[in-house]
This record gives sequence, structure tokens and C-alpha cells, in this order.
Amino acid sequence: MKEVQALLFDLDNTLMDRDQTFRSFSMKFVQDLLGHLNENEAAQTVEDMIIRDADGYRDKDGFFTELSEVLPWQKPLSAAEIRAYYDDTYIHHGAIMKHAVRVLEYCRDRGYALGLVTNGSRDIQYGKIDRLGLRGYFHTIVISGEVGISKPDPEIYRLALKRLDSTADSTLFIGDHPVNDIWGAARAGMDTIWLKRNHALDESLKVQPVAIIQELDELEGLI
Repeated sequence: MKEVQALLFDLDNTLMDRDQTFRSFSMKFVQDLLGHLNENEAAQTVEDMIIRDADGYRDKDGFFTELSEVLPWQKPLSAAEIRAYYDDTYIHHGAIMKHAVRVLEYCRDRGYALGLVTNGSRDIQYGKIDRLGLRGYFHTIVISGEVGISKPDPEIYRLALKRLDSTADSTLFIGDHPVNDIWGAARAGMDTIWLKRNHALDESLKVQPVAIIQELDELEGLI
């Protein structure tokens, strides 16, 4: 591994446990908006929402339109009404990833410059970050909806490197998504560490992380 001076992290399913967050949101959604369902029907609807959400890699407009059309409504909601509910409530379900705070403190105490690069809308992503108490750990936070560039475009990583006053050679990227985090950061010249969550590596991309971890605290033995 190259000599490292800076670390860039992904947010969803890296520092925030998105699986837990979306499940909690879905349970509250069904409770509030589909209260006529019995216990089994409600549980099945939650699981259906989780499957349709595809780990957050659905276009939100399409996802909300689909929910409007397929959920077992007593009084149907429009896609716009579902989006309004999501925008008002989703960030309140944010759950921190296991070991995230400990690892960020470990990295900060050892003098690494820390940055965060995430796709999503400015308000939603900052809402998550602030609910989880993470903003103060980072020298820079780059959100696709704010800067107009999305992962895996190499330019979003280069922007983060510029803001960190760091180089690709001396920066590691840590994330869970094989394309948006591992492939994208590698295209910008960075070594990567893959936090294995819900996705498999795509061998056709011909990019390999320098390490694969199952839990964030394994970083402590690597950097």
C-alpha cells in the first residue's frame, strides 16, 4: 500500500448503515400510511419496499411512482406525496455504521486528512451526516447534488482531492460499492479499500481494491 496522508470515505452503507436506516424508514412509512394492514401484511410490504429500493440505486422519481402504483393502499398517495413524506422523515431514521465513530476518531488522531464523497441531494445527505454527528470529522464533504458531479465520474474524486490539498497517490478511498466507490476512485488514481456489504465485485471492470474488509474497524490494522 502507498504511503497514505488522506482518506476519503463513502457515506451510505459505509459510515451510515443504510440497510438499517431504510428498514426503519419503511416500517414507519407502513405504520403511518398503510395502517389498515394486518401485522403479516405490513411486514410483507416492508420487505417489498426494501427489494424495490434496490439498496438505494433506484431513480427516486421512478421508485416513488412505483410505490404509488403497487402498494396495497386504502387511500392511494401520489408519487409527489410519497416524496414529500420521504423528504420530511427519512433522515430521522439514520443509523450509524458499526465502529464508524471509533474508526474516524482513530484516523483523525493519527493526523490523516479526512473527506467524504457521496451521491445524493444536498439536503438529504447533510441531514444524514448531521443526524449521525459526523460533519466535524471531515476537512471536506463533497455531495453530488451540490457540486453537479456524481460518482463514479472521476471528477468528483478529483474535486475532493483538491479540497483536501492531497494527491491521488497519497489518498485512500473507502467504500462499499464496487462501481461508485472502487472503480470510480481507481479511475481517479486512488488505491481503495472495499467494505463488503450488499454488492459483488464486477471482475469485468479489472479493478481490485488493495484490501477487502468485513467491518470498519479492520481499517485500524491497515492504515
